[in-house]
Amino acid sequence: MSNLSEYKQSMDALRFTPEQRALLAARAAQAASRQASRPARRHLGRMAVIAAAVAAVLAVGSSAAGILPAPVDVFAPLFGGTVAQTEVIDKIGRPIGAGDTDNGITITADAIMGDEYNAVIVYTLTREDGQRFLPEDKGLEDTYLMIGGFGGSGWVKGGTHGGAWFVDTDAEDNVIQYVETASSDVPMTRGAATAEFEDLRYWNPETERDELLYQGKWKFRFEVDYEDCSVRLGGGETFTQDGLNFTIDGISVSPIAVKVDYTVDTQVVWSDSGSGRQDPEDARQSRRYLENVEILLTKTDGTVIDLTTSGGGIRPEDGVSVCTKGQVLEEIIPLEELANISVGGIVFPISAE
Repeated sequence: MSNLSEYKQSMDALRFTPEQRALLAARAAQAASRQASRPARRHLGRMAVIAAAVAAVLAVGSSAAGILPAPVDVFAPLFGGTVAQTEVIDKIGRPIGAGDTDNGITITADAIMGDEYNAVIVYTLTREDGQRFLPEDKGLEDTYLMIGGFGGSGWVKGGTHGGAWFVDTDAEDNVIQYVETASSDVPMTRGAATAEFEDLRYWNPETERDELLYQGKWKFRFEVDYEDCSVRLGGGETFTQDGLNFTIDGISVSPIAVKVDYTVDTQVVWSDSGSGRQDPEDARQSRRYLENVEILLTKTDGTVIDLTTSGGGIRPEDGVSVCTKGQVLEEIIPLEELANISVGGIVFPISAE
């Protein structure tokens, strides 16, 4: 963050100006890419997650030719391919097939799936000459890829957070995948998305700097329209911790994501140090209002998924603090395989009915 006001803005509403998005995009891409990529969702640092979602849930101008990809073929290798999981994908996944080509590289948005407040998009990056996509003798774990540009899905409104990572199932071929997740505090199941990508870079450990791998600018648009199959829970339940009183406003649970809305009876007050860095007191307040709120998702087989570190936002409002917290899951979990969700120690049974 370049100054304290930008930090406060991100914590209060998670909304950014185009200039802030561009700055956050560069930082988030570099921070995210320094971790080994894998075909499962990885956790980024909180501010990097916010930046990655705002800066990179993208989409762009000409349509790709050919048959649209089947969503199950796109998502099953990344989020699970059991019979129950593929049934969920068939229900909520939608093909896209839009893309753009520049300087011999094509970026295509393959498919999207989501619920009312969350979405996942998978892109394919293809080297048109058929040659190896990554530098010779290197895999994703060696290159730490990063991609520039910003746009943020045009249909995503309100405060957002999320993540992004690369996937490469065959280092010797001419394609890689790019996966993005986005979570918002307002509905996002429909709209027109516009994406922009610019220059693919990689980290060279020999020079200890990022270097250009492929130069280019890619821009295209697509329509977002998918089915929400989430269930709503809670409303009015209260708990107390860290000297604060919390009221649960609502919980949304779907096979791909969780979102929790709650209100704290005290308005958060941020410091005004002007240092440009997060003040220790601000960090403590963030933990009290957001990060320390425990969220546990329990499956019917007894497996407990700890979502306490999920991203979110805090918005001071008329003497209280309105908070949102949640994330896209690392795998698709059909609702019938979910037993309950616990927020601040309060347990809510989940029914697929």
